[in-house]
Amino acid sequence: MTERLSIRISAAVIVIALSFAAHADDTRENRGDDPFLRVSSAIADCPAPRGPFETEQEWLDETHYRIERGNSCWIAGRCRLSNSYEYDKEIAQSVTRRLNSLNASLQWREKTSLWLTLQRRFIYLDGCVSRDFDTARFVSALGETADVEKVIDRTTRRP
Repeated sequence: MTERLSIRISAAVIVIALSFAAHADDTRENRGDDPFLRVSSAIADCPAPRGPFETEQEWLDETHYRIERGNSCWIAGRCRLSNSYEYDKEIAQSVTRRLNSLNASLQWREKTSLWLTLQRRFIYLDGCVSRDFDTARFVSALGETADVEKVIDRTTRRP
């Protein structure tokens, strides 16, 4: 009887350990420590984007590609730093200052709910904008931020 109880306890421990391992793999984290900023919230019910959060397996699948993308800019002689991702925290600070100066002319805070993800000198713009918001002008202005290579607009229009 003691042996059966021991086997059952061992089996239960294994099942619990496996379920924790499986669950841990599904946990989404910002594994690359990429800047992810919520910059406005004027439009109600705008769904939050996934941003740079990914599972461990997604991270592992992207690792080689991420290294290759990060270094290609330096190898081509277009970047002063050896990895494009090294710019992102500095760009996040610059783009925050830029956004503050743009609000007077574009009123973007009053007409949007936006998140920015910064990865390898790209700004991914997610969220919702009002129908009368000049998204093209806003994207162009963000693209003028120092060291930004590209702005990718993934916003949706809301009434």
